[in-house]
Amino acid sequence: MEMQQAKEKFISTWGSLGTLWGINKAMAQIQALLFVSTKPLSTEEIMEELKISRGNTSMNVRQLIDWGIVSKELVPGERREYFSTEKDVQELAQIIAQERSRREIQPVIKTLEEVSSIKDDGTAATKEFIKQTKALHDLAHTADSMLGKLVNQKQNWLTKSLFKFIK
Repeated sequence: MEMQQAKEKFISTWGSLGTLWGINKAMAQIQALLFVSTKPLSTEEIMEELKISRGNTSMNVRQLIDWGIVSKELVPGERREYFSTEKDVQELAQIIAQERSRREIQPVIKTLEEVSSIKDDGTAATKEFIKQTKALHDLAHTADSMLGKLVNQKQNWLTKSLFKFIK
């Protein structure tokens, strides 16, 4: 397989995986392109490489910037905006996990905390509701804490061992 073929296959596959993770295909493909690029890319270069519209490119780059995954780069002598992504896989995973927690898990934990703290009127339905929503709250909170601790670990012996065990 030639380099260009391999690059296209990687970007396409990463785009498909992105949809499984809850982001759109173009957003994941832009991040993948920037991830394997040797230099920051302009909007025009991204559009040309991925064959997507300017609007689609701009919207998805903005979302990636909001996530903290992509950043603007200044290129001396250029008026265009250029973009790059985090190249350290461990750091990238940490950023994504933190952002997903903030956007998705934390609001669920807050809602579960609110609904499980309703006044107990003594009925079986209310008692069951409180019990089950507290159990979900505790599980979500524990999972979020564990995820936070795991991604905040630098590649130390524990995470290396854990990743070897998973493989």
